[in-house]
Amino acid sequence: MNQNLAHTRVISRPVRWLYLTTTFFLVLTGFGQMPIFKRYYIADIPGLGWLAEFFVTHYLHYLGAIVLLALTAYIVADYFILKRNSRRMTATGYIRFSLLGGILVSGGLLVIRNLTGTNFSPEFIIFLDVTHLGLVMVFLFVSLYCLIRKKHWTTER
Repeated sequence: MNQNLAHTRVISRPVRWLYLTTTFFLVLTGFGQMPIFKRYYIADIPGLGWLAEFFVTHYLHYLGAIVLLALTAYIVADYFILKRNSRRMTATGYIRFSLLGGILVSGGLLVIRNLTGTNFSPEFIIFLDVTHLGLVMVFLFVSLYCLIRKKHWTTER
């Protein structure tokens, strides 16, 4: 393994793969809650019929969100406790961190909306839906840009 690559790796390989897998399933189940998989016959492909089931994708999305929250808490705590003195956030790291924070906040508000006894106005619910979807799309495009340009979340001090 290249020594420089070992020094730039901030999180372990299993944590990174868990983050990527969780993000993939969150995107898949998030879009699965819209009827696009049924409408465009993707759910008719053998093995993908579950994508057309709203409650299946809904609960899987919640499970993925729980994993993402736990991973985010772990990575943020690891950075502030162990790596803050040796690493610093890059500009693209701050952008992705802000977008991910907005996704988590808007998603959390959407979860609260689904609880009984909450009474959000229809306009606010539409605002939350559009904000959540918009932040996810921007996050995916920024992440793709960072992957192509090899931009990291942090760099050495």
